[in-house]
Amino acid sequence: MGIKLTRSKFAAIQAEHERDRKTGDAVRSVSRSLLRMSGIGKSFNGNQALHQVEFVAYGGEIHALLGANGAGKSTLMKILSGAYSLDEGMIELNDQAIHLHTPADAKRIGIHCVYQEVDTALIPQLSVAENVMLDRLSYGTHSWWVKPSSIRMEAERACQELGVALPLHKKVGELSLAEKQMVLIARTLVEQAKVVIFDEPTAPLSQEEAETLFRVMRTMRDRGIIVIFITHRLPEVFAECDRVTVMRDGRLVYQELTKSSTQARIVHEMLGKTFEEEFPKAEAEIGNVVLEVSGLRLGNKVQGVDLSVKAGEIVAIVGLVGAGKTECARLIGGADQPEAGQFMIRGHEVSFKGPAQALSVGIVHIPEERRKQGIFVHESVRANLSLPLLHKFTRFGHISRNVEQQWSSTVVERLGIKTASVESEVKYLSGGNQQKVSIGKWIETSAAVYVFDEPTKGVDIGAKGDIFRIIGQLAQQGKSILYFTCEFSEACGIADRIIVMCDGKFVKQFERGEVTQEQLLFYASAGREENSKHEHGHQR
Repeated sequence: MGIKLTRSKFAAIQAEHERDRKTGDAVRSVSRSLLRMSGIGKSFNGNQALHQVEFVAYGGEIHALLGANGAGKSTLMKILSGAYSLDEGMIELNDQAIHLHTPADAKRIGIHCVYQEVDTALIPQLSVAENVMLDRLSYGTHSWWVKPSSIRMEAERACQELGVALPLHKKVGELSLAEKQMVLIARTLVEQAKVVIFDEPTAPLSQEEAETLFRVMRTMRDRGIIVIFITHRLPEVFAECDRVTVMRDGRLVYQELTKSSTQARIVHEMLGKTFEEEFPKAEAEIGNVVLEVSGLRLGNKVQGVDLSVKAGEIVAIVGLVGAGKTECARLIGGADQPEAGQFMIRGHEVSFKGPAQALSVGIVHIPEERRKQGIFVHESVRANLSLPLLHKFTRFGHISRNVEQQWSSTVVERLGIKTASVESEVKYLSGGNQQKVSIGKWIETSAAVYVFDEPTKGVDIGAKGDIFRIIGQLAQQGKSILYFTCEFSEACGIADRIIVMCDGKFVKQFERGEVTQEQLLFYASAGREENSKHEHGHQR
């Protein structure tokens, strides 16, 4: 069971930690740092954001900090990093009270943040080495003259400790996002960080880049650094984290060793109720077959897929990374062209080249990489939402901005898109609200089939609920839904039918309620082996 934290529970937590240390569980370093935030309270304009929060983290652990948007986790970490001042409570590091008024104070003590928006902490015109040493140069006691060779030498030493190779002479503005993150992490080592906060660092990264980041986080953990990891991705928590803390409504409600917890328990703590209670499936009348796909093929990624989906039906296609889900979704949505395959809409064969032609026959595709392919990040919410419907707002060759704006405001309210204005640029929205924009622009089109590819990727649990509600409403309108995901729990919760994909093939199919997440994982990881056994049996 998790621990409902109050001040009186600190002794119990520390006693538990000592037991873990003696048995070798969850401890990987001789150096055992301790961070203690006691009775933390914070309010903004009379609204209480944090209520007597008691947070404990140890060196030698990766500590996940979870919660829906508005839970208070970011406010708590901004207090720890000096960006916000606390109204009440105290912070101790290794049993010494610390007082933080600015981020510079936090950095001098050894508390550093690695944010998702890394560009805010880097100077693109300076070299990698100069950016690695930036805090030392800004806050240190150096004279006005610094030898460039010394800067490079210290930066190189930090990179070697991390086990990463960075082009030290290159300007930071020329680096990839993942490389920029490594620059920030190397900076924390130069400054001999005691606490490093990672705020949604994997959200914009590829799987390979994320694995490099996790390797570096493990290195920091093993050095005895207190590593705090804020994320919405529960599989990352169970793969990489030693301890987990959950916040809800400004309160710390749960802390437990990850190995002693479950995804279901964490979701329950984040929501205050079970996933099914919070996001009940919308019942929709299922009609006739709308889309039929047969013999769909693209190299080894999609190998002869056959598929059908009915009006009002939600069909989830689940699989692990590399199973071919995204490639299949892109073929059905017209983003890529198949080597072979036939499409039929309501019994009539159709063909299309490109998403625009797919839309003309009734298929829309909400892609996995929304920032690259699903939205125009530098355009307004209004422009993004109205783009597919400009013909409706145009008269005699002129767009009626008033009508367009009214329409966009209606969609914003209907979908619960949180934005200051429909004129705000989409890049300033959270990941969940960006996804709602990516979906929202299609809801009033004539599309009959909606292809969703990982629609909850990088989305907090509150926004997930909104997305599930939108999808449920589309199904109730008689739309056909294809839901490609690697989140097995979501498939079990939202789908009428689940198809398992492995190595480019559909290997198993289940009706709603027929399968568990564990069974889905089995077929997703061993589907090819199962098929092979059946095929050999038939040959004999």
